[in-house]
Amino acid sequence: MALDYTGRTHTCGGISAADLGKTVTLCGWVRHVRDLGGIVFIRLWDRYGESQVVADPEHAPEAGRVAADCHLEYVVVLRGAVRRRPADQVRPDQPTGEVEVLVDSLEVLSPAKPLPFPIADDPLGSAPVNEELRLRHRYLDLRRGPMAEMLRFRHRFMLAMRNRLAEAGFLEIETPVLTRSTPEGARDFLVPSRVYPGSFYALPQSPQMYKQLLMVAGADRYFQIARCFRDEDARSDRQVEFTQLDLEMSFAGVEEVFAVTEGLFGHLWAELLGVELPVHWPRMTYAEAQQRYGSDKPDTRFGLELVTLSEVFRDTELSFIKGALDGGGVVRGIRVPGQAGASRKTLDVWENIARSAGAGGLVWVKWLEDGSWNASIKKYLTDAAAGELMKLCGAGPGDLLLLAAGPAGRVNTALSRLRLALGDELGLIPPGRWDVLWVVEFPLFETDDQGRLTSSHHPFTMPHPDDLERLESDPLSVRSASYDIVVNGVEIASGSPRIHDHEVQRRVFHTLGLSEEAVRERFGFFLEGLSYGTPPHAGIAPGLDRLIALMLGRENIREVIPFPKTLRAYDPLTDAPSAVDPAQLAELGLRLEGGTKKIARGGDEGTQSG
Repeated sequence: MALDYTGRTHTCGGISAADLGKTVTLCGWVRHVRDLGGIVFIRLWDRYGESQVVADPEHAPEAGRVAADCHLEYVVVLRGAVRRRPADQVRPDQPTGEVEVLVDSLEVLSPAKPLPFPIADDPLGSAPVNEELRLRHRYLDLRRGPMAEMLRFRHRFMLAMRNRLAEAGFLEIETPVLTRSTPEGARDFLVPSRVYPGSFYALPQSPQMYKQLLMVAGADRYFQIARCFRDEDARSDRQVEFTQLDLEMSFAGVEEVFAVTEGLFGHLWAELLGVELPVHWPRMTYAEAQQRYGSDKPDTRFGLELVTLSEVFRDTELSFIKGALDGGGVVRGIRVPGQAGASRKTLDVWENIARSAGAGGLVWVKWLEDGSWNASIKKYLTDAAAGELMKLCGAGPGDLLLLAAGPAGRVNTALSRLRLALGDELGLIPPGRWDVLWVVEFPLFETDDQGRLTSSHHPFTMPHPDDLERLESDPLSVRSASYDIVVNGVEIASGSPRIHDHEVQRRVFHTLGLSEEAVRERFGFFLEGLSYGTPPHAGIAPGLDRLIALMLGRENIREVIPFPKTLRAYDPLTDAPSAVDPAQLAELGLRLEGGTKKIARGGDEGTQSG
């Protein structure tokens, strides 16, 4: 008689010494098989853990035969008695390590083909598995221990976050996935309409306007675990679809959002990691972050802060520094304590890091233990100038100064990248430390590669009240009331008080170069909503994939997304994107002009509509 797999009595991680002598029914995957002279030992796995089961042909001949034919990842159901393991097989480090199941009957529910890569944990380690191969067989990859733990952690994270926000009076409200295209950031993903030929929906880059309209509607406190879509070009550690916590509050400003967010993060860290975060986080303006760290997402767990040294070189004859200063640029540097003995090879490596981030080169100055100094530009540097550099950067004997010259933005970017590399290489980052920081007062606008004005965050961000009068006359000097959360040097969230006055919102649109006609066409419904009595409101949107990756110590967000895309937005599992039947295109009123484009995928090729 076939075993009833629906009658499972225990999970594979759920038996213990309390079950000794009981007859149990287990279901799971065969993780490991050992045949010791006819007696077969199987490690049986499910998401709850592992159990050791023993098939002895003298005890149950048929079960022994079936067990001998089992291979890795076969799905089986078995019945047997729980008994204590022999003393030399006890594993006190495992929840089921004291006991095993002596099999009475065993049935294979589903066999498995030979695996494309190992799934069982290998204590001796093995060669890394190609990522695209893992993604192509993601259903197998997710059976591996670290990935199964990720799924459990992600569930606990979402549940803890939902419960905390519900207790704080927030309503979870869903917003549409098919919406209107309002190209004000990354490219939209467009969805053609069959009912309205020639018209398109867009997938949301974020629920920004909907959540503001929910404040108009009186929802007061809203949150959503929102799926967001951005048709961006390939960028490191980004996904074209991702998950964020969307949160909005009426009659709230910066302080109210900060209090809710600090409480939420504190709860998550305590609940999931057993770590106590500060009740209130430090704050740093965007200008200060750029000045001290060369970045708007500074890693404050270690020093090596940037120092401005332009005045020391104001009269220099060194052409590349003189050219940089004459062109309005800067000279900035990093003091690296105790590294005056760095070899030329090491200095070349550090220079290449700075160059790869846009620096024209890297100058070094060393202060030696005997009181002398040396520099890569020694013939252009006097003793007085070297002494002034030493004073400005706080150097002493044995220290090294690395400096770059050029446009301020490029120098900051290069030295920030170098600083992070030095912090890692020199072991300056304390293990297990969490630094959480608010960065505030970003510029409201910036310019793109064509010199056009764009929003630094998005066009619904409230301008800083002290700068509003300069909105039209000097827009690049206007600060926003926005804020970012930075955790250990990683930007996790952005938010702001929103523009609730429809006339101020119209002014921002016009400053961005949108005509009144374009404003009405793209945002007319939104401005009309703001005109019917809109409470002041503010919010924030943490990126949950990146946050979970940080908490789990994973370097790439693809490691914490159940079914991610590759860097180039390709899905090896489903072979998407793919060509579609011409009849489908005809039904939508579409015709391809450029044929198809090949998709490179680890030696194979697919097609993509062009």
